[in-house]
Amino acid sequence: MPRLKGGTHKGTVRLHQICHSAIHARFSEAELARHLHDIEALRSDPEIASFIAWVAGKPPSFHAPTRMTKARRDARKER
Repeated sequence: MPRLKGGTHKGTVRLHQICHSAIHARFSEAELARHLHDIEALRSDPEIASFIAWVAGKPPSFHAPTRMTKARRDARKER
């Protein structure tokens, strides 16, 4: 649950920075709060599941730049 949406009151989960970046590149704070507010929900999302499978084979120190998805960029432009 994002902190801005009350996540600090419900507990937090520590994430590797690349995982945190991947989540925010794909989803807005509101989407996370509404639909993906726990680890099980995030893992069940097809895009995140694919990312987890890919990054699982990387060393713990691995980091790669994460870009916002095209769909999310387009949605931001429409606001």
